Amino acid sequence: MSSPITLAQADAIADRALQAGRESNFHPLAVAILDPGGHLTVLKRADGASLLRPDIAIGKAWGALGMGFGSRELARRAEKTPAFFTALNAMSGGRVVPVPGGVLIRDSAGTILGAVGISGDTADNDEKCAVVAVRSQGLLADTGDPPQ
Repeated sequence: MSSPITLAQADAIADRALQAGRESNFHPLAVAILDPGGHLTVLKRADGASLLRPDIAIGKAWGALGMGFGSRELARRAEKTPAFFTALNAMSGGRVVPVPGGVLIRDSAGTILGAVGISGDTADNDEKCAVVAVRSQGLLADTGDPPQ
């Protein structure tokens, strides 16, 4: 059985995600890394990232952990069953952000080590930075799409 994500891993993922955003000339990003219990491990906000970006990043990661799949799948399900997601957001105190950019972090056996949420650019670009960052640590990035 794997341990939850370490501080060193989370810090490296956050740094790599911010770097990927800069390299791609994306808008300034905020990156949140949560452990499997939804506790904040690392939160980094690039210079110039707007006020709500950290909260949105946490909500993307928290929703992925809470439902057990990446936020791309959350977005698909929210579109198909809006009443369920309205109820889900109400019962979670508005903490779920069901758009791409929330990625589960898994080990090679598929065990969830935590999640990363990114906000600042388009949802697709946020997700791209998350995937690059997670993979940079030799871990699997679960976006909610089938593995490629």
